[in-house]
Amino acid sequence: MRKTLLTILLLALVGVVAKAEAPKVTWDKYSLMIDGRRVVPVMGEVHYSRIPADEWQREVRKMKEGGVTIIATYVFWNHVEEEEGIFRWDGQRDLRRFLSVCRDEQMPVVLRVGPFCHGEVRNGGIPDWVFSKGCKVRSQDAVFLSLVERLYRQIFTQVQGLQWKDGGPVIAAQFDNEYRGSGDYLMALKNIAHGIGFDLPFYTRTGWPELSKPVPYGEMLPLYGDYADGFWDKETKECVGNYYKAFQFKNFRSSTAIGTDLLGKQEEKINKGDEQYPYFTCELGGGMATAYHRRPYIYPEDTYSMALVKLGSGSNLLGYYMYHGGANPEGKLHTLNEVQTSPATANNDLPVCTYDFQAPLGEFGQTNESYYRLRPLHLFMQDYGELLAPMEASFPSPQNVQKGDDSALRWAYRSKDGKGFVFINNYERLQNLSAKKNVELEVCGVKLPKLTVPAGCMAVFPIGIDGIRYATCQLVARRNGMIYMMQIKGIPSTICMQNGKTLKNVKPKGANTPVYKNICLLTQEEAEKLFLDSVAKHDVLGKVTFTKVKEAGSLRTVKKGRAKVAEAPGEQDWEQAAVYKIALDETARQSARQMLNIEYQGDCARLYADGRLVADNFQYGRPFLYGLWRLPAGVKELELRILPMQSDMPVYLPREADKTPGESVKSITVTIE
Repeated sequence: MRKTLLTILLLALVGVVAKAEAPKVTWDKYSLMIDGRRVVPVMGEVHYSRIPADEWQREVRKMKEGGVTIIATYVFWNHVEEEEGIFRWDGQRDLRRFLSVCRDEQMPVVLRVGPFCHGEVRNGGIPDWVFSKGCKVRSQDAVFLSLVERLYRQIFTQVQGLQWKDGGPVIAAQFDNEYRGSGDYLMALKNIAHGIGFDLPFYTRTGWPELSKPVPYGEMLPLYGDYADGFWDKETKECVGNYYKAFQFKNFRSSTAIGTDLLGKQEEKINKGDEQYPYFTCELGGGMATAYHRRPYIYPEDTYSMALVKLGSGSNLLGYYMYHGGANPEGKLHTLNEVQTSPATANNDLPVCTYDFQAPLGEFGQTNESYYRLRPLHLFMQDYGELLAPMEASFPSPQNVQKGDDSALRWAYRSKDGKGFVFINNYERLQNLSAKKNVELEVCGVKLPKLTVPAGCMAVFPIGIDGIRYATCQLVARRNGMIYMMQIKGIPSTICMQNGKTLKNVKPKGANTPVYKNICLLTQEEAEKLFLDSVAKHDVLGKVTFTKVKEAGSLRTVKKGRAKVAEAPGEQDWEQAAVYKIALDETARQSARQMLNIEYQGDCARLYADGRLVADNFQYGRPFLYGLWRLPAGVKELELRILPMQSDMPVYLPREADKTPGESVKSITVTIE
C-alpha cells in the first residue's frame, strides 16, 4: 500500500520508521513534505478544554475516521489562568494529557497558543485581570510580553517531550490570531517561544487581515479561511456580506468576510510575498456558531462546496474551523463565553455553554451529515495528495461573479504534465443555481462528453490518472491495488481508459465488485461510509415525560447592547422563563451514549440539573441536544426553562426556525448516538 500522509505519520509516531530521528517536515510553495514526500493534509479544529477529558480518545479516533490527519487546537489563556498566577492544567484543561492522547492515536497537532485566540471566548481568551495592568495588549508592550512569556513557559511544561522532534505530536504552533498590526509583534512572540524551548518544524499565522508590516519570509506560514455565513455580522437579514465568494473558484487566497465585526471592511489584498507560500487554510467553516442576534443555519452542502472550491482553487491543506464542537468549561469568576459587556472582543453575545458550531462532529461528539459528506474528499486528499499537490490551478470560468449569478458553470482545474482534476461547483448557499445544459469541458487536451450538470452538483473528475483517460465520476481512494470511484448524482458515469476502452452509463456495484478490472464504482452514500467499521444510527429510544410547572412571566424588552446588536437575556430575565420538569428514566443513565433531544418553540432555552446550568440553546431550527452521560451523578430530574419568541426582536432567524410568538415544548425524546 502506498504511503499516504496518514500512513507516514502513523508509522513515524509509533516508531516504525526505520530511522533514529523523527521524519523531516519541510515545505515549499506548493505543499508540506514528509521526508520529501508531498502531502495534502486535512486539519480539523477541536478545543480540548471544551470537551471532558475522558471523551478525548474516542473523539480523536472519530476525527481520524472522518479523514482528519492533523488536529488544531487553541490554548485559551483564560481557561488556564483565569485568576492571576493560578494555572490550571487539571481535568479538561489538562493539555499534556490531551497531547498524550493525540500521540497515542498517532494524530499530529498544531497548537494555537495565543495570547489572543478569539474562538468566541470571553475577551478572545485574554484574562480579565490582564486589562488591569495598564499595558497595551497584543503589542510589544514590555509588561504584556512579560505576561505572555509566563503563559508560554506554562504551556511549554505541557508540551515538553511531546514536540515533533521528540517523537511527539506537536508539529507546529500558531501565534496570536487575526492580527493586523506589525509583524514585529508576531516575531516577538515567536522569539519568546524559541527562547523557552519550542522547536517545531514550522510555525503559522492567520493570513488575514493584511499586516501593516510583513513577517520576514519563511518565519510563519500564512493560513487562510472562508465561511458560508457569520454570526458576527451586525445585520439581521439573510445572505449579507461577501460570504457568497466562498462558493466561487478564484485565485485570491483569503476572505473579506471573516470577523467583520472586529476587522471592518477588508480589501482583497494579502501581504506581498505571501503568494510564495503554499496555499493552506486553517478556518474553512465546518459550520457556524449562533450569536443571540444572528443565528445562521449551515447546510452540509455549504461546507462540502467550500472545501471542494478551495481544493480546486489550489489549496493543499484544508483546515476546518470547527471540525468538532464543544461546550465551554465553567469559569470561577465569569462565564467564559463571548459577551458584549466584557472588557475586550465585546461584539456578540454567545451562549454560556454550547459551542456546537454545527460542526461535522457536534458538541457531544454526534456524527452530523457533513461528517460523512466530507469523507470522500478527505480520502481523495490522502490517497491522491502527492499527485495533486504540485498541480497548478487554472480558472476558465468567470471569477468574482456577483451573488447568485447563474449565467455560467463555475469550474476550475488543476493540472501538471498532462494529468489533472476538473472541479465543478454548481452550488451557492441559498441561491438555487440552475442546471447547466450542454456543458463541454476540455482539460489537458482531453474533451469530456457533453454534460448536463444538475442544480447543486459538486464534483471532481480525473484526467489521465491511474490509467483513466477521463471519467465523469469522482476518484475517492486507491487502496491495496483497488481504485474506488463515486457516482455523481444526476450525471451518467462514463469511464474512458487510456487503453481505449470506454464504459458508458456505468452503474455502481459497491466496494467489493469491480465494474472494470480493479475499479469499483460506489454511490455517494457508499463512498461516504467507505472503510468505516461502524456507522452511528441516531435511533430514537422513546419519548420522555415532561410537565410544565410555571408559565412564562412578563416579556422582556430586547435591547441593543454596547456593540449595537441585540443583547442576550440576563439572569434576571431567566427568572421570567416558562419552566418544565423533565423526569429521567433510570435506564437513560445506564447507557453511555444516550442523548436528550428537545424540540421546542421559543427564543432560547436552558437546561438545569439540580439548579446547575448544564446546557443552553439559541433556537435556530435544530433541536436542543444534551448528552445524558455528562450529567452529574445522582440527578433524577432536569429543569427546562424557555423564554418566549417575540415578533419584533432585532434578531436574524433562519428559514428553518419556528418564529411563532410564544413558547412550548413540542417533544422530548431520547436518542442513541
